[in-house]
Amino acid sequence: MRIISGIYKGKRLTAPKNLPVRPTTDFAKEGLFNILNSRIDFEEVAVLDLCAGTGNISFEFASREAGLVTSVDQDRGCINFIRKTAEELNFNQIRIIRGDIFTTIKKKLGKYDVIFADPPYGLKGSKELPDEILKSGLLAENGIFIMEHPKDINYEQHANLVLTRKFGNVHFSLFEH
Repeated sequence: MRIISGIYKGKRLTAPKNLPVRPTTDFAKEGLFNILNSRIDFEEVAVLDLCAGTGNISFEFASREAGLVTSVDQDRGCINFIRKTAEELNFNQIRIIRGDIFTTIKKKLGKYDVIFADPPYGLKGSKELPDEILKSGLLAENGIFIMEHPKDINYEQHANLVLTRKFGNVHFSLFEH
């Protein structure tokens, strides 16, 4: 994986092979961030990265100088990799939390301008995440929730859906508060 843009543009990061992850591809991540470029000002934005895995999305936001990036994952190996990489890159704005996605969204962690979730495909309850996030109080007014999901999940009828994009086998749905 590589950082697409920002202060570490082009930097390659290699995660341990034993992590239980399905990292967002560079192609899909670049497509997503091209969409976000016209929607948000990355500097000073507060980001919550749920099911952060390798930290791929967290590092991209941090490289683009996001003000705060909270990375959440329940796997100890993932958390250790994110922590080690954040320290190596001096990403002091990354806060790391070890925890389950559903428990975490019930906590009062503050307000976020962008919330990104990439739960394991097939995770029980993940289809309902947009509704859970929107009612959690975590998303700031005019905030964006981004859900990475498999093709068999469809949010076309969701009242808060702004757009859905497909990049290869990766699907992103964006919701606004």
